[in-house]
Amino acid sequence: MMRSRTAEWFECKIRYEKTMEDGMQKKVTESYTVDALSFTEAEQRITEEMSSYISGEFEVADIKKAAYKEIFFSEDDSADRWYKCKLQFITIDEKTEKEKRSNVNYLVNAGTLNGAVVNLDEVMGGTMIDYVIVSVAETQLMDVFEYKKESEKEDKPEYEQ
Repeated sequence: MMRSRTAEWFECKIRYEKTMEDGMQKKVTESYTVDALSFTEAEQRITEEMSSYISGEFEVADIKKAAYKEIFFSEDDSADRWYKCKLQFITIDEKTEKEKRSNVNYLVNAGTLNGAVVNLDEVMGGTMIDYVIVSVAETQLMDVFEYKKESEKEDKPEYEQ
């Protein structure tokens, strides 16, 4: 089952010291996506999200606007990768009766490249739009963080003092 979310997305790179499987420390840079209204909010959001995952210090090394506005999320547990998919929408110009193609990028959650194509077709198949899949490429994104209103966040228990 797929769900779609349209927003202003920002890709953020986080640099930190990661403890590797052999116990050694290694400086790594990982990419994440957050939805935000501005670069400032994106930095605040990724800092907040990463604070719960990284115990030591980390830095936001880069933030850029994502080349996609819509992300397709999979509910499948094996969907642990993110694929950038480029589609061409085909429309007919009514005046000239010529075919017009416009490119649109999506980010698709899937376990495999073929899974990304299947997920893309599942979402797009529900539309009346004629399209061609131009490219599907795996990204280096580790995760996508959606904005949640305070009321949607998990209720934290209030302990008496």
